[in-house]
Amino acid sequence: MLIFAAIVAIFVYGSIASMLGTILPELSERFGLTPTQNGTIALFQALGLIIASIGVGPLLDTEGYKVGLILGLVLIAIALFWLPRSKGFRSILLLLFLLGLGGGIVVAGANALANGAAGEHRATVLNLVNLFFGLGGLTTPFISANLFKKDWVKLCYTIASITVVTIFIQTIPAMPAPSGPGFVLAEVGPVLGRPLLFMLSALLFLSASSEVAVWNWLPRHLIAQGVPESRALNILSLGFALGLLLGRLVVAPILINVAAVNVSLVASVAMAVTTFLMLRTRKPLVAGVLVFAAGLSMAPIFPDIMAIVGEGFPRMTGTAMGIVLTCGWVGLAVSSRIIGGMAGNDPLRLKKALLYIPTASVLMVVLNVAIRATLK
Repeated sequence: MLIFAAIVAIFVYGSIASMLGTILPELSERFGLTPTQNGTIALFQALGLIIASIGVGPLLDTEGYKVGLILGLVLIAIALFWLPRSKGFRSILLLLFLLGLGGGIVVAGANALANGAAGEHRATVLNLVNLFFGLGGLTTPFISANLFKKDWVKLCYTIASITVVTIFIQTIPAMPAPSGPGFVLAEVGPVLGRPLLFMLSALLFLSASSEVAVWNWLPRHLIAQGVPESRALNILSLGFALGLLLGRLVVAPILINVAAVNVSLVASVAMAVTTFLMLRTRKPLVAGVLVFAAGLSMAPIFPDIMAIVGEGFPRMTGTAMGIVLTCGWVGLAVSSRIIGGMAGNDPLRLKKALLYIPTASVLMVVLNVAIRATLK
């Protein structure tokens, strides 16, 4: 029941993670939003994620997982129920910030709950739990396009209703007490003083920034290489998204017998190779295969990092997880600005700018080797 509670919470986060991209065209048309305003809205959602991750650790370590999960889900439900009633740009900014705030709390809480409930099989369980992030991410655009015919108001109310049901589910099981004595201010120094925390934070920064770079820029890159737009979007959804889903499903049983840091190391090597090759081809079929392989490679890295945090920080786990997640959200927020700045207005320069991804992957290999040596 604890694992199920974490799964449905992560599913809700996956649903809202793809919400903005799904409804932004309709929001822009209804309120006359400019591209600059669209970027500001996305930035406010990212700021909500970052701020939540900074503050949620002490909450989880002091009050427990149930309080954190319910709080985050309540914020999500409020934002989604109120969004169709928004009056314009400023209210949308506030509500998307609230949505990000709730999402950041839910991600930290669900991963901390799964980590606490899984025991020695935390890496396997975390991969299976985060598989439902991908399912949630696919669900929102699918039901919007096929069931509601892009009616964003119905979509908001539907995901909000699912969130309310998820809140009820969180109230049912008795969740584990916080690890150790809870949040202790005197122990923050020792946690922050461990190099392992900073290596894991840097690893998640590079991983998250690389993944969002694929989501945001790959279709534009493929179109610049002569791939038709519809084909480019299918390569992203059926290639990359499917690779992420299947990768977590396949790697979960492997992690029963193989340490998470070893899987993360191999995945980072594969990520460096596949992302470099996917930027070199102009053939849609080859690109689709390589993008799928890149998704498979990236799939286990986030849950493996969360598993290593749980293993390396048995006390103050929520605080450590919140710090690492904050660096991941920062990577998510700055990635597009870095790549966009490198590419400028020239689509042909985007190919060089996207070399950020394999370069980051090589740095991830180095970090994994260092983490592996630290854990021995």
